[in-house]
Amino acid sequence: MSNRRLAGILGGCVAVVIAVVVIAALPPASGEPDDGGMDENTAFHINVLPETPEDINGEPFFKYSIAGQHFVFLVTITDEGQESEVPVHISAMAPGAEVVIYYGDIVQGEVAEVVVTPEQASIGQAINVTIAGTRGSVTDETVASFEVAEGEDDRQEYAEELLDRFVSWLGTNHPELGITEDTVWNGTMVSPVWLVVSHYLFFSEEWELHIEWHIMVPPDDWAKIDLRHRLDELAPSYAFEISSVDANSEPVAIEVPDTVWR
Repeated sequence: MSNRRLAGILGGCVAVVIAVVVIAALPPASGEPDDGGMDENTAFHINVLPETPEDINGEPFFKYSIAGQHFVFLVTITDEGQESEVPVHISAMAPGAEVVIYYGDIVQGEVAEVVVTPEQASIGQAINVTIAGTRGSVTDETVASFEVAEGEDDRQEYAEELLDRFVSWLGTNHPELGITEDTVWNGTMVSPVWLVVSHYLFFSEEWELHIEWHIMVPPDDWAKIDLRHRLDELAPSYAFEISSVDANSEPVAIEVPDTVWR
C-alpha cells in the first residue's frame, strides 16, 4: 500500500474520532430536558418527628422540655416523583430558643437533627419551631412545637452511672456497634414532667442512646436503653434492659421500641 493512501485512511479515522468527541460534548439541544436541572428542582415534602398531636378537645398535646436542655427533632424529606440525589438544605428558627442543626444537608433516606434549647424567659410558654427545606428553587416548611416546663436537670448524675454500666457491657458483648468506654457522649434531660420513670438522652458521634429507669425499690428497679443510628435511622434498632440495678443484673436484649423517645 502506498504511503499516500495509508495517510489518507488514517486521516479519515482521525476525523471520525474528532467528530464523535465533539458531538458527545455538545449540550442538550434547546427543548431537550436537562436531567441535572430537573434533579435540582425536584419537589419534596418535609417530615418531622415528633409531631405535635391534638388532644380530644382539638388542642395541641405538647411534649415538654426545660430551660437549658435540648429538644431534638428528627427531620427527613420525601421526594415527589423521581428521587433526587441533590441534597435539601435544612434550616430552622425558634423564637425564645437557640437552634443548632446537625446533618443539615440531606437526601431521601437520611435524617437531620434540629436541636432546640429554650431560654429561661420561655418557661411556661410554647416554643414554635419553623423548620424549612430548600433545594434549588423548591422550598417546603412546617412548624413543630413543645412546651417549656419549670424545673432543673436533677437526673444527670444517675443517668451517667447507668450509661457507664450499659456501655461497659456493650463494648464486650456487642463490639460491632463500635461503642467503647472511650466513646464520648453528650446528654440532655427529656420528659421532665414524668416522675415514676425518668428519661435521659445521650448522643455520641454515631449513636443516639435513650435511657430510662424505674424509680422503685428492688426487684422493680429496672433500667433500659434503646439505640438509634444517627443520620440514617428514624427509630431505634437495638434495645437492652437491666432487670434490677440494685441486684447487678446482666443486661439482656429486649423488644425494640417503634419510635424514639422525646
